[in-house]
Amino acid sequence: MTAPIRVLVCDDQPLIRTGFATIINAQPDLQIVGDCGDGRTAVDLARRLRPDVVVMDVRMPVLDGIEATRQLAGVGVADPVKVLVVTTFNLDEYVYEALRAGASGFLLKDAPPAQLLHGIRTVAAGSALLAPEVTRQLIGRYATRIRPAESAPDESPLTPRELEVLRLIAEGLSNSEIASALVISQETVKTYVSRILTKLDLRDRVQAVVYAYRRGLVT
Repeated sequence: MTAPIRVLVCDDQPLIRTGFATIINAQPDLQIVGDCGDGRTAVDLARRLRPDVVVMDVRMPVLDGIEATRQLAGVGVADPVKVLVVTTFNLDEYVYEALRAGASGFLLKDAPPAQLLHGIRTVAAGSALLAPEVTRQLIGRYATRIRPAESAPDESPLTPRELEVLRLIAEGLSNSEIASALVISQETVKTYVSRILTKLDLRDRVQAVVYAYRRGLVT
């Protein structure tokens, strides 16, 4: 029997923590291993308990969820923990900063329980997850504000085809959708995605999306 996915829930509202725990523990393949109400405790518990996924709120006392995520999954962390940010605040700054901090996914608290459970499983499996409305928001508004901060796109080590695939990833397309758009097989798409992540030294698709925004590859 496969071991359940171990989840740590971090939110400053006890009712939210209880609700998440009830939903998660009702699943045979998921297990709550701890919960807390501030970012500092979240970091300490995550390092001690080594959960498969940390469900992290953004606005918390002592240490906010963005900084807690950075300490657990950010650049330079030797043994990063997978973080799924779940928040009521659908603001560009929070989404972008959470992803830059190393989060593997971002969901809104008003998402249905099934979407939360799917998000946990997706992140635990090593994939990235962005709610569709969050992806659209990033593409629609925030890309132009962050583009000047990085080097020109022509400095990228990617081939033209890999850049094309990266742009489609950044637009929120799945592997099957990319395959249809480029008239190639899904296995070929997977190969391209793997090469992109390796060449750019990125952990997952979310980091690839952030890279694309920062390099001005998304218009």
